[in-house]
Amino acid sequence: MTVGTATPGPGIASWPPLDDDKRAFGQRLLDWAADDTGVGPQLFLVRGAEGSGKSHLLAWFLAGAAGHPRTTVHATVLAAGLTAETFAWSLGRQLGHGPLSPARLLDRVSQDERPLLILVPDLHRAGAGPADLPSAAPETLVAELLEPLLAFPHLRAAVEVGTSGLLAADGVEVVDLGEGGDNSSGNGQASYAELVAAVPRTSDGRPDWSQAPDMVLRRVLDAALRTDDPDDQGAAVRGLLADPGFLVHGSATALTAVLTDERIPLPGRLREVWRRAAPELTAYHTESAERAALLHAAAVDTDPDLAEYLRPLAQQHWWSAVWARRALHVSALALVPGVERGLLASDPTGRLRTYDVGSGATLGGTASPPVGASDGAAAPSVHPTFVQPRSVAPRDTRSALLLDRSDALLPLVTEDDPTAAFALERIAEHHGSAALAGEESLVTALGSGGTRSPYAVVGDRGGTVHVWSLGEYQDVPRSCRVHEQPVTAVTCVDTADGLTLTFSAGADGAVRLWETSAEPMPVPVQQRRYRTTALAAADTSAGPVLAVAWSDGELHLWHVFTGRVRVLPWLHGCDALALTSEGLLVIGDPEGLNAVRLRLDVLWER
Repeated sequence: MTVGTATPGPGIASWPPLDDDKRAFGQRLLDWAADDTGVGPQLFLVRGAEGSGKSHLLAWFLAGAAGHPRTTVHATVLAAGLTAETFAWSLGRQLGHGPLSPARLLDRVSQDERPLLILVPDLHRAGAGPADLPSAAPETLVAELLEPLLAFPHLRAAVEVGTSGLLAADGVEVVDLGEGGDNSSGNGQASYAELVAAVPRTSDGRPDWSQAPDMVLRRVLDAALRTDDPDDQGAAVRGLLADPGFLVHGSATALTAVLTDERIPLPGRLREVWRRAAPELTAYHTESAERAALLHAAAVDTDPDLAEYLRPLAQQHWWSAVWARRALHVSALALVPGVERGLLASDPTGRLRTYDVGSGATLGGTASPPVGASDGAAAPSVHPTFVQPRSVAPRDTRSALLLDRSDALLPLVTEDDPTAAFALERIAEHHGSAALAGEESLVTALGSGGTRSPYAVVGDRGGTVHVWSLGEYQDVPRSCRVHEQPVTAVTCVDTADGLTLTFSAGADGAVRLWETSAEPMPVPVQQRRYRTTALAAADTSAGPVLAVAWSDGELHLWHVFTGRVRVLPWLHGCDALALTSEGLLVIGDPEGLNAVRLRLDVLWER
């Protein structure tokens, strides 16, 4: 298309109905959004007084935009009550990058090749927290995030600014909806005392935040910050922050802004716990049990008192944390065949340890082993001199196959076991020779599985999946080309009826199923535009379950026989996964090793 020549945009008649006095504004917004010449203004400002219909105009546009590819809205962030940080989390989630800091989000958006269109209602109401901090002013959000975003030529934004002077009007499209109607009702700011008085009480006289009106939950912390008397203000704020019930039910964005103020004393290690949970707590999780589960997961192994208070409510949810090992960065994770509760984990330095999957306790002592050896074991007879495992497939407690970050398959044998050494060396040799013969055979993924017999599953750059038995010698694997793109993650599971199900993920975001005695399924079981970071599978009392971690931070649980999917809102992106037949999901993330219990009896109810 010639630059400067726009294809006619969609007509307003194809959009939802709009009041006659707003139709001209609506058509201007449509024309601006549909302009694909690349020479029009990046910014569309919606001005007007309270009640003039500014938010309604953006909502009207959003309602019709999905049906027209040229007006697709990639993100809508309601800015009221958001700081630069919480705004960045919301925008990052909607753009598919997960909740990121403003700096990291700007970096991701700068590399995003899509032409992006975002809507920002209520920018003039942005800001939260103590009034003397920069985060309370909408100008901070503009300076730290919106203006840098608008410096990218591939991003455009329609922004509601009210009657404020936020964002310069030079060289932008502006509509002004005027004075608006009568808004005398609902604009008054209730006092902290009035809002707290509207909260029902428990039998022992404490506020029952689970029964509080939504308006109170949204506004009571801000009202506490507005209290005139400094002593009363401090007591009100501290009282709310010390109440676990309010932490579960109160405004997550308001709490996040207030808890960043280091001047406010807090009980226990609440600031650290909240910081860990806040990116996910602010993602519109309104169910109390789910919010309790998230906050409880962040408190385990950090704030025992808070974790214990939250545990009964968290356990009512369909998942809840069981244990955590903070500051234990795990790069590879697998259940150990033949060990009832054994979990093998590797950190990025190559140190392998075995843990009790039910409690997280270290098995076999904590002595530092040689690189590549298990805790407490003798120096390995077959192992690399320096290895950084990114995947591991255990044969037993003494031997395993490792995939190094150099893309080399390496055998590990920690005792004099010629059978294990021979079998593992054969697998490494087979794939090493294949990679020398053709780049498409370079190993890109390693996984494990099997209950009747341990398996190693290998994926390569050409999209082929190879299944090896680790329980007995096998000269060649069972192989099948499952993907058109390189394989990024693999796992397998034995089912009660004798099937061996192999799951693999490709670089194109496809997750596929191959039952090894038949042809792969013709279509993916899941297809997303993100990279899979980890897979784990188990045959549970509810049937085979697959856990899939994605690069945008989402963690999906897939019920294999029905195709139902449940999203587990974890606190961080996942680097490694393991799943037991009892429904214990072990997650390796940047902050450590965590275990959550899945309630298999209710997991697929909705």
